[in-house]
Amino acid sequence: MEHFTDQALVLSTVDYGDADRLVTLFTLTRGKLTAFAANARKSKRRFAGALEPFTLLKVQLVERRGTTYRLYSVDIERGFYSIRDELPRIARALYCVELCRELVREQEPHEQLFYTAVSYLDLLEHQAAGPTSLIAFELSALAQAGLQPRFDACSLCGGALSERVLFDPEHGGAVCEACAERAHGQPVSPELIRALAQIQEGEKLPLSPESRRTARDLLNGFIAHHLGKRLKSVDFMRQVGVD
Repeated sequence: MEHFTDQALVLSTVDYGDADRLVTLFTLTRGKLTAFAANARKSKRRFAGALEPFTLLKVQLVERRGTTYRLYSVDIERGFYSIRDELPRIARALYCVELCRELVREQEPHEQLFYTAVSYLDLLEHQAAGPTSLIAFELSALAQAGLQPRFDACSLCGGALSERVLFDPEHGGAVCEACAERAHGQPVSPELIRALAQIQEGEKLPLSPESRRTARDLLNGFIAHHLGKRLKSVDFMRQVGVD
């Protein structure tokens, strides 16, 4: 059995039996993995307050049989406690870790995505996450997972986008007027497509509330199409008024 230490974000937990817990972790060096935390719901010394979603930990793990891990001990590095004071920030943080959980495969390292998620949680904790920061995080996470939507040119022919643009998740992004008959997307203003291209390149570009809502709908549809399901935290964000 191999013992190792790593940094990890708690992505989700599931109660198991009377006292145990299965914890899905996003580790820095080994990617996503699920660990068995024995007696986690009763042990105040080993796990108290640590196994909560979007907590950053230093974990000691024991690899048992192939892909089976046991969580031996944890130390909290960042609890991101101030996020937990406000429902909108909780909703965004839960979306952050759910998106990471669904984008990555088991034991497939994604070091840059790990740091991107921690950086976004840091912005939320310090109330420095601007109105378009969630969109920027989504686009960065999708790019790092190999699912980057295309906004700079037509996803079908690679040509320049016209003044009539569709966004088609199935074909990977924006579609020009000449290719519209081959696509099944929704019409989008070329101004929004250009703005998303700029945000994708790292620019901190403001968007109106209406444009943010449209952009979020586009990305929700794109993510749901490629994952084959809608993320649960999307509905929670809408319930608490996050666009």
